[in-house]
Amino acid sequence: MHQPAPVTPDAPHAVRSPLLTQQWLDLTFVHWAVEPDAVARLLPPGTAPDTHEGAAYVGLIAFRMHRVGWLRLPAVPYLGSFPETNVRLYSVDAHGRRGVVFRSLDASRLIPVVAGRLGFGLPYAWSRMSVRRAAGTVGYRSRRRWPGPRGAYSRLTVRPGERVEEASGLEHFLTARWGLHSAFLGSTRYLPNDHPRWPLHRAELVECDENLVAAAGLPAPAGDPASVLYSPGVPVRLGRPLRPAGIPAP
Repeated sequence: MHQPAPVTPDAPHAVRSPLLTQQWLDLTFVHWAVEPDAVARLLPPGTAPDTHEGAAYVGLIAFRMHRVGWLRLPAVPYLGSFPETNVRLYSVDAHGRRGVVFRSLDASRLIPVVAGRLGFGLPYAWSRMSVRRAAGTVGYRSRRRWPGPRGAYSRLTVRPGERVEEASGLEHFLTARWGLHSAFLGSTRYLPNDHPRWPLHRAELVECDENLVAAAGLPAPAGDPASVLYSPGVPVRLGRPLRPAGIPAP
């Protein structure tokens, strides 16, 4: 097994022939530390928990997906823009590739939800959602429609603060992720992405009332988050799936 690749704020490899293009806007990252053993069983075969100073992390990420397009074609109108909230973990494979593993992805457009489930094997869910700005805060609301658990919800509000001029090692670890691991059709694949360096702001967590983390099979968060960040967003390119990850399943 290779050593995990260095955590870099810039993409280590450019995606030159994108499968998908999109923008991720008005993102809030909320993270809690967990024991690696609590998440290992939830990762795809061939991957292991990626850790920072011995801790694994669970992320609740809320944002606006904007102008999704296939290949180099123009963005899909209406269906290509929608709110999304995901629950994610952090993984590493035998090639040393660090990635994210999505335990759930709630989105407000049914057709992209079905396409994500059938085309990529990702755990998308159709939800009633909104993203609103008011009095210096950004609020995200989500309530699941399909599939279950029906009614799983998230109410998240943050107040973005000062720009992060020099991100900490943990902040890079949680946000500088250049691919995802996903089990699909009998093997674990790695889908690379690239985008400009994150413009990050530290943020005050005004409200966090949710059960999406527990609905994703993880222990409900206890105590204050280890990190709360906000970003106005970046344009993103996603590449084609790469070879299986390569670590034998335990």
